[in-house]
Amino acid sequence: MPKSMRSDRYNYQPLGDSALVMQLGTSIDVAQLERIGRLAVHIENNRFAGFIELVTAYTTITIYYDSLLIYEQNLAAKAVGGALRAKIAETELPYDIVCQHIDRLLMSFEHENETSTHKPEEIINIPVCYSEQYGPDLAAVAAFHHVSQEAIIHLHTSRTYPVFMIGFAPGFPYLGGLDERLATPRKSQPRTRIPAGSVGIGGNQTGIYPFETPGGWNLIGRTPLDLFRPQDDPPSLLKAGNLVRFVAITEEQFEASRERKQTYGL
Repeated sequence: MPKSMRSDRYNYQPLGDSALVMQLGTSIDVAQLERIGRLAVHIENNRFAGFIELVTAYTTITIYYDSLLIYEQNLAAKAVGGALRAKIAETELPYDIVCQHIDRLLMSFEHENETSTHKPEEIINIPVCYSEQYGPDLAAVAAFHHVSQEAIIHLHTSRTYPVFMIGFAPGFPYLGGLDERLATPRKSQPRTRIPAGSVGIGGNQTGIYPFETPGGWNLIGRTPLDLFRPQDDPPSLLKAGNLVRFVAITEEQFEASRERKQTYGL
């Protein structure tokens, strides 16, 4: 059995009987995001028998697996070693077997990272209409920070935002890198219906609502893009590790884009 990679840098524990949560530190930053992204790709490219899928978050990777399949395959493989070896195999939990797989993957991942170079992500431009109609909280956010609405728009469109994770709702991107001068507390009274494409600020984060849903973030604009399309593969426009930049558009441009989608069924 290879030496375990479980340490302060790689620590994992079971999540129920068919999943494993790998903790990669505690800091939420771009360097951590990049490492999680590279490791997720490495695991996907080296799937073990019984692997189902993985989900990345700020500091974790959760791996889902078929525990029954792993148990049966392990038992069958060890049976060729005789009755005693098969008996030992019966006592090995699927989680322990998965840990052995992950240990090996981490060792190969560390070896590859020593010599590999990483191509930077391309920036994805997200058009946003910042207006009273599409950003009903823009004026309130500007008043909270004692600046003009134009200043809020300028600050919001001046940064490149890494997508740290997709969560809350399918396709909802949690974006890092928000200018601290835009950090605004969530609304004390959440809305029950937020239109699809709404761009909001909640605390020190910004994000985009992929479809109509309740929410408590401050809405400062809206994009005509569809962030989640179930018929597509993959269905989410964005994924963890992407880089996003917001580009201001007019109401006329927003409406023209929406009309094109309706005309062509996009």
